[in-house]
Amino acid sequence: MDTLFKSKDYLPHLSVDCVIFGFHGHKLKVVLPKLKKVPLCSLPGGYVRAQESVNKAAQRILRERTGLENIYLEQFCVFGESDRADPQVLRDFLVSNNISIAADSWLMQRFISIGYYALVDFSQVTTAVGAFDESCEWYDVQQLPDLAFDHADIILKALETLRLMLDHKLVVFNLLPDTFTMKELQTLYETILDKPLRRDNFQRKMLSTGILQRVEKKFTGAANKAPYLYRFWTMP
Repeated sequence: MDTLFKSKDYLPHLSVDCVIFGFHGHKLKVVLPKLKKVPLCSLPGGYVRAQESVNKAAQRILRERTGLENIYLEQFCVFGESDRADPQVLRDFLVSNNISIAADSWLMQRFISIGYYALVDFSQVTTAVGAFDESCEWYDVQQLPDLAFDHADIILKALETLRLMLDHKLVVFNLLPDTFTMKELQTLYETILDKPLRRDNFQRKMLSTGILQRVEKKFTGAANKAPYLYRFWTMP
């Protein structure tokens, strides 16, 4: 792996981890690659090349680990605890995959990670498997598999950020199709916030923002009872 990741080609001690949220089946999900021959999943993460920006690195790493492209990523936190990465996890991965590195390799040193998060329309996403992974799948954020390093903490922080920014930046539009019902929008909010919301209060609040455009009624076979469809007027 030393030949694949030469120290002169990368910024030492700096990495990127991406948390990609999707919404499906009334559940908030996250994309997680499964590491080859190791019983752990990880966030789509990797190292920053010497001649690229961290934003470009995040896009490249996400493409290489998941196949996802042209996704708006936003930085949300820097993770720099001195014990955040367990070198044994990397050693196990290397040994299991017959990869040799020098004992003093830069890969075994401490890393500070820049966290990015993104929201995508689950129905529009097709994932691919990276070179060092066995699979790349969606997992319910409430039922995460065993994760490498501090990636569970990173997901939790990303979820906290999503909840804080829910109203301020109206970030949820990326999790929904182009048109949706008020009930679908409320279900999404309740899933993210992990609590029920009063229907009348929620509808009054959303309509008062001025960001929703009523399009038409959703065909259900009962025109008088069919709910209205909405779309967002503006995109952040």
